[in-house]
Amino acid sequence: MFKIFIDGEAGTTGLLIKAQLKREAAFEVLAIEASQRKDVQAKRALMAEADLVVLCLADEQARESVALIHSLGAVAPKVVDASSAHRTQSPWVYGFPELCPEQEGLIAQASWVSNPGCYATGAIALLRPLLDAGALSPDAGVALPSVSGYSGGGRSMIESYEQGHAPLMEYYALGLEHKHVPEIMRYSGLERRPLFVPSVGNFAQGMVVQLPLHREQFQKPVNRGVLLDLYAQHYERLPYSEVKVQRETPSRLDATALNGTNRLEIEVATHESSGQCLMLARLDNLGKGASGAAVQNIRLMLGLARNHQA
Repeated sequence: MFKIFIDGEAGTTGLLIKAQLKREAAFEVLAIEASQRKDVQAKRALMAEADLVVLCLADEQARESVALIHSLGAVAPKVVDASSAHRTQSPWVYGFPELCPEQEGLIAQASWVSNPGCYATGAIALLRPLLDAGALSPDAGVALPSVSGYSGGGRSMIESYEQGHAPLMEYYALGLEHKHVPEIMRYSGLERRPLFVPSVGNFAQGMVVQLPLHREQFQKPVNRGVLLDLYAQHYERLPYSEVKVQRETPSRLDATALNGTNRLEIEVATHESSGQCLMLARLDNLGKGASGAAVQNIRLMLGLARNHQA
């Protein structure tokens, strides 16, 4: 059995990771008493015992725990960091196995893996294949209107929605700054800052990220079939892909349909006469956008990938 310690197990992501790991005989989740969660020496002892540590913490706390792990020297465990503290930093490996053909292997060999952000996962899933295929310029001006369930917004937002004090839908980050933008740019290949517009709907889980484009924004001729083939060629050749390309023409899209899974689905809608194209990524913000992705990375890092169940 592999021993896993979750630093920050009381939060939403930590609880879901713990629940998924406990369902599998390959893992033993090391427990820490609630009274000792901020006890540095108690945490250090469990980290030294673990094969892998998952950090489900705020960014500054994650950095402190990383320093603690570094202090263990030769007995330091592998790490999956679910915060945004290390997503664009070396030597951390970005934990999106479907990013490119080499990424799964890089994660499998890594000791330090940074779990992607939920919105970033959807955005990169849509953008990276287009840029890799030369269909979209790195300098393209793109917008990424997105909606997520409220469960990704932290305790105060969750309480506000569940107590009936929050609106049915709200936009935020209207200063056009968001912590996911740097990782979207780095791992999609974009050189021009995207216009990222996140929003929260009055539902607990689920997410849709949109990429609307006009045909003239592409670097080569495209239609719906070409775009679907492009995405399929990118994802279907990967041996451990949780990204699926939907061939049926969508008429409606339920943002919550993938809740409880680690899947991400890509949909393409087009208006052929006007040249308008809309690419959409649907996922569970707590699944492929958080805990499910973390477990996928844990399994890769410990050599258990082929037994994964979405």
